Amino acid sequence: MPFIPHTSQDITQMLSVLKIKELKQLFEEIPKPLSRNQPFDLAEGESENLVTRLMQEREPKVQPGSHFIGAGAYEHHIPAAVWQVASRGEFLTAYTPYQAEASQGTLQLVYEYQTMMARLLGMEISNASLYDGASALAEAVLMALRLKAGKAKRIWVPQTLHPAYRQVLKTILQPYKEFIEEIPFLNDEGYWNPQSLKNRATEDLAAIIIPQPNFFGVLEEVDALTNFAHQQGALVIGVVNPIAMALLKEPGKWGEKGADIVCGEGQPLGIPLASGGPYFGFLCCRKTFVRQLPGRIVGRTHDSQGRTGYTLTLQTREQHIRRAKATSNICTNQGLLVTAATIYMSLLGGRGLQNVAAVSHHHARLLQESLTAIPGVVSVFSRPIFHEFVIRLPMPVNEVLKQLARQGLEAGFSLVEDYPQLSDCLLVCATETKTQQDLLRYQQCLEQCLNNK
Repeated sequence: MPFIPHTSQDITQMLSVLKIKELKQLFEEIPKPLSRNQPFDLAEGESENLVTRLMQEREPKVQPGSHFIGAGAYEHHIPAAVWQVASRGEFLTAYTPYQAEASQGTLQLVYEYQTMMARLLGMEISNASLYDGASALAEAVLMALRLKAGKAKRIWVPQTLHPAYRQVLKTILQPYKEFIEEIPFLNDEGYWNPQSLKNRATEDLAAIIIPQPNFFGVLEEVDALTNFAHQQGALVIGVVNPIAMALLKEPGKWGEKGADIVCGEGQPLGIPLASGGPYFGFLCCRKTFVRQLPGRIVGRTHDSQGRTGYTLTLQTREQHIRRAKATSNICTNQGLLVTAATIYMSLLGGRGLQNVAAVSHHHARLLQESLTAIPGVVSVFSRPIFHEFVIRLPMPVNEVLKQLARQGLEAGFSLVEDYPQLSDCLLVCATETKTQQDLLRYQQCLEQCLNNK
């Protein structure tokens, strides 16, 4: 049932029909020992996030504030209205708006989504979503190769890019695997040093990939990297966290000319964590590159009577044109997730997104400072971070994670398998969902764990 609050007039009318005077008479059949006569200890005007947290704390089996794993999948507060609206039948069961005259609501929503993403990222064009962030990056690279028309094929991929993204790139770009060149990061700073590029061969360089923030949560030197790439005649592909873009410089303003293609994972925008999914990818670019953009684009127009109408303006995917002419045969439309993300961004607005990003950053800094105050725990990288950071532990990481899990803490992501040189390191994330008590509890649990080694 849609959530529609009752007005005082609605309540009065209902009581009149039922021939009763007060709402509490509806609950007289509840046994008195089970009835709660005292109101909740809740101040007026509290946020939905705080009220939700209060309800969770009343259930002993639920331990809110215990999740500190990031690594590409992030826990943010999702307003209840997001999925209440997204679950309506016209959104939940809709697929593809083949007939514009019968799909104006869906088309308008996608148009609004494209507008929001383009503004958030400082780009000119946004498509209507892809499968996930990793495949969106693969599509961005294929797009760059098409734009270079075979004249350049080398792609620089930093090791600070998400390990899963690098694996997907190697799988989808199998025919180009010899042209994928991984760039190492500075061990003490955890970023791609622009100075290290001067001694590298740039022949056949088609594009460089710049994560912001990178997998370690560290901020890259996006301006210097962007300018270097453009000086070599290469394209710049940004891989960004959309929440971070509310606080950091948008890719469209990187360097002197800005990024050429921007992609990433849309999960932080109102999509819950649920057993490995769901996800959706976003992809934006310059207007001059729009013909090579995979997926579909919704446009706004007017009919003969001056009424606003929406239609699929560009559809460079295999269902709509000859398969051999399609820009992609693997792109898809995560319509329901795009719907939720659009509602999420609409509810929060620009200031709300900025606040989420700022509070997440603040909590991460507080947690980093408190954890590194524990003897034996050190911060690995000296560069600025967004809302994730890497710490080095004085005992095996996996053993620490097991012990903290017994206390109900999901303490972070082990880097043992993906970065052997960081085998004693842990990637930790903190968002706006954490409280001061959550951060203190993490510190106390970790300190106790290390003292008992």
